[in-house]
Amino acid sequence: MTAAGVWGTSIYLIDLAVKVIALGLVPKNRRPGTAMAWLLAIFLIPGVGLVGYLLLGQTRLDRRRHERQRALNEEVTRYVAGLPKTPHPQSISQVDAATIELNERLGSLPATTGNRIELIADYGASIEAMTAAVDRAEDHVDVQFYITACDQVTEPFFDALDRATARGVRVRLLLDHLGSRGIPAWRRLVRRLDASDIDWRRLLPIDPLRGQLRRPDLRNHRKLLVVDGRVAFMGSQNLIEPGYNKPKNHKAGREWVELTALIEGPLVRALNVVFASDWNTETGELLTSELAAPVPPAGDVTGQIVPSGPGVDAENNLRAFTSLIYAARERISITSPYFVPDESLLYAVTTAARRGVEVELFVSEGKDQFMVYHAQRSYYEALLRAGVRIYLYPKPAVLHAKHFSIDDEVAVLGSSNMDMRSFALNYEVSLMLFDGDPVAQMRKVEDGYRAISRQLLLEEWLARPKAAAYVDNVLRLTAALQ
Repeated sequence: MTAAGVWGTSIYLIDLAVKVIALGLVPKNRRPGTAMAWLLAIFLIPGVGLVGYLLLGQTRLDRRRHERQRALNEEVTRYVAGLPKTPHPQSISQVDAATIELNERLGSLPATTGNRIELIADYGASIEAMTAAVDRAEDHVDVQFYITACDQVTEPFFDALDRATARGVRVRLLLDHLGSRGIPAWRRLVRRLDASDIDWRRLLPIDPLRGQLRRPDLRNHRKLLVVDGRVAFMGSQNLIEPGYNKPKNHKAGREWVELTALIEGPLVRALNVVFASDWNTETGELLTSELAAPVPPAGDVTGQIVPSGPGVDAENNLRAFTSLIYAARERISITSPYFVPDESLLYAVTTAARRGVEVELFVSEGKDQFMVYHAQRSYYEALLRAGVRIYLYPKPAVLHAKHFSIDDEVAVLGSSNMDMRSFALNYEVSLMLFDGDPVAQMRKVEDGYRAISRQLLLEEWLARPKAAAYVDNVLRLTAALQ
């Protein structure tokens, strides 16, 4: 056999061995659809598919992070076990109580009563409210955002952080490394933070020289602020101006539309736990004194914080969302910038619509992320045929808010999209509210969306260009590559 023949035979045998091994390894602990997508990539794109799987196919983080996360989870579990059990108000249905129990089993954080919630839909008003809260801080300020930038909109907030440190308040700040580094104002932010007394850290950093290596597309996607354990903010909004400091967005008039919750009451302590978990993972410091501080009641709302991600029990946000959707009797309103559901969530939504529940979905008419936008569109036909009403929020705005409401009983908002990335890969945090007032507030927000949006009809959708439908269907496959 010639040298060329030997070389060709060797390549064939190596390729065959890789495919045989992949058949046994890739499907382990994965949904069949996800496993099939990775196998197709490995089989049909030799070399490239394998490299992609090795880089992006594993959600494991380094051992140090897992050890710290496990130790903190045990600490939180012991702390929660020592809290007095309070009965749920009579307004909480049996179905909602079962969901609360599920969340507690998966995320270790109990529901609490005595909270006050204010939903803030105005982008600038949200940052102004956070700035005012920081200016009232007396002991500590904990800041955590997926994307953080110092610009003309957020600079007053950073000025408030500096004023807080000047009067002896301890300020800690966490930001996702890659999420924030991609923003044009990154270097300016680093210079400002390094020159300040703010104790700041990068979340999930990638630094090969320091041995910090991981799957590059894992993200800590949480957005929250806790001040003195008394008041907190959380939702979908990043700490950046609404055009994300990008000239192309400013030129197009493209701004992000968000929803933020201002929280007072015992739920603030639960958000303290979430921040403490991520702070401990990055620094090794356990903020036990802050976790133990009591938080007085401030209202009459019952709520629950649901953290999710690789360090929490598997896909607890997905389990909670589907449980609530299956329990709906009259109405479901979903707002999601990236609605790319797995099979279980898609079946929950379409089943609800087919059994007579009024289901509506608010999504952006325009796109800010090409692949996710087209993957999302591939689900529209199934949703429309089931009776789901789809409303397109007018471009150039990007409807980035992430929330849904069930009947007149439950409102959910936070950082979690309704896509497979948020369910399986990202660190997220969601807020579930089980009383009427937050639902009424969310209804007003949804009514505002509906008033300016255009309803997408099935006939219009089926008449779209075949080339566009082809792109949608192809990119649907990429959503399963987890």
